[in-house]
Amino acid sequence: MSRQIEIIEKTPLLDENGNLLRPGYCTRNLYVYEKEKISAPKSRIKEWDFYQIGDERYMLQLCFADITIGAAGNATLLDLRTGEKFTSQGLVLFPSGKYPLPKNGDESHNFSFIKGNFSMSFRVGEESRVLKFNGKSKGSPFYGEILLEYGKEDESLTIATPFERQGRFFLTQKKNCMTATGKVVAGGREYEFSPEYGSFGVLDWGRGVWPHKNLWYWANGSTFLDGELFGFELTWGFGIEDYATETALFYKGKCHKLGRVWLERSPKGRWTEPWVFKEENGRFNLTMTPFYDHVTGIKIPPLVGARCHQVHGKWNGTVVLDDGEVLEIKDMYAFCERMENLW
Repeated sequence: MSRQIEIIEKTPLLDENGNLLRPGYCTRNLYVYEKEKISAPKSRIKEWDFYQIGDERYMLQLCFADITIGAAGNATLLDLRTGEKFTSQGLVLFPSGKYPLPKNGDESHNFSFIKGNFSMSFRVGEESRVLKFNGKSKGSPFYGEILLEYGKEDESLTIATPFERQGRFFLTQKKNCMTATGKVVAGGREYEFSPEYGSFGVLDWGRGVWPHKNLWYWANGSTFLDGELFGFELTWGFGIEDYATETALFYKGKCHKLGRVWLERSPKGRWTEPWVFKEENGRFNLTMTPFYDHVTGIKIPPLVGARCHQVHGKWNGTVVLDDGEVLEIKDMYAFCERMENLW
């Protein structure tokens, strides 16, 4: 059984040598991230705020990432039935801290980015987040505004993960169960997101320094179960999981910590066949039946590359809360991705 070290008070992330002080997890971001304490080469530091908003039909991704040698804002809208895609971005080389991201994904803040004909902004409060972007795609205006709403006391999952090499770490927060309302204009059409359509948003907030070659699995989803908010977060394969796993259920605003999760078999070469998930304590027994494989990637051999299969599907099975209550999941929309990186 895997260890789960919970952080329950404000804790410095790094020691004076740039190593993780107390690896573990927390249900609110209690880690104090001090970028100036990082001991690895500055060119290896990566930071991002990534939002994915989706339902069974449409998916919107909004991301700002700073990898020190470059920074980019990006917006992508994808039709999960037809595969039609719209995308727009702005890129800056050697940003030199011009676009500072927040040190804590839980705290209220405003962020904005403008480059060329692309702009984006994130306005974050205690109970809502307003995400905006404006650009062009396929020669037409491409813009949108999304309101994400959640409870002030809703819990999330933050985890600080070490790697074998000293000075390498990953600090990440996943915030689920944010209802999404808004619209996107692309190709002369309006695309609407609403809780009535099952539209939810997730925040993937990441800061760290890690090995050049890496792989991870990430699965995430949110829905209503008999009128109550439910969601799950699963990430594995990335870093040393001896202190905590990046796995949890969310129900009625509370985080229910899970142990190690795995797939019964590798999805490689069979992306659209059922994915069967297992958890070491028998608390996550869901099967995803895929309906769309979103494949992205770039390769600049031999040093830079990425390949991602983000597979979207319907999830069925059972999960078990901390108190032993069993929840039955029927045809829940969610996704799981397998990402390989050289960056």
